[in-house]
Amino acid sequence: MKKIFLSMIAMFFALGGYAQQLNGTSTYFEVRKYYANEGKLPDLIKRFEDHTLGLFEKSGMENIIYFLPVDNEDNSLTYILGYPDEKSRDVMWGKFANDPEWQKAKKESEVNGALVKSVDQTFMKLAPGLNDLPKQQASGVFQMRIYTCFDGRLDNLLTRFKDHTQDLFAKQGLKNYPYWITVEKDGSQPKLVYLLGDKDQGSFEANFQKFAKDPEWVRAKELSEADGRIVENVDAVFFKTLPFSPMK
Repeated sequence: MKKIFLSMIAMFFALGGYAQQLNGTSTYFEVRKYYANEGKLPDLIKRFEDHTLGLFEKSGMENIIYFLPVDNEDNSLTYILGYPDEKSRDVMWGKFANDPEWQKAKKESEVNGALVKSVDQTFMKLAPGLNDLPKQQASGVFQMRIYTCFDGRLDNLLTRFKDHTQDLFAKQGLKNYPYWITVEKDGSQPKLVYLLGDKDQGSFEANFQKFAKDPEWVRAKELSEADGRIVENVDAVFFKTLPFSPMK
């Protein structure tokens, strides 16, 4: 009886540890990639740390993660914001843009020239069934992975991740962070976007190779593709978070 009781207590705490990585109630998300003008990336980072993050929160946005590419050849900064829903996104940005504090901070930071050359945007929502995850400890490196599926195959990919891939990543020591699907304004098939973490890039690459060679994964992949391939293309970029990033 005592052993059963202790087992039940252990199960309770294990289940209690399961929670989405995201702290807010956001249902709509945006990846924003800023290309800094030459020599302006440090100033841009400082403006985010000193002003922008706080003013985003003031406007009702959720700061999720801020990071730089490990190989930052395009002089960029990428971050992800969350919003309560799609409609509130533009309202919150309007509130932020018209905030006198932001206008003052922007003007003062650009006395010697504009900091940002251009911005890329990707809109997303949470991937169904893939975000009931244990809250992870901080990672030393992240990889953002974006999957483009063959037509009509996204649901097959989501099922494979739910039934096999996430657990097999964890088996090799890789850390599952949030999973999203893109919102394509042209009506095309969404892509899967997720973050995978590890202590450093060397460990990540070694553990990912173990995952790729795992007989369980090989079998799951073969069975899931019995009626055709699922993934057409994968884009993967390593990132390191900035010190002020909420998610690490």
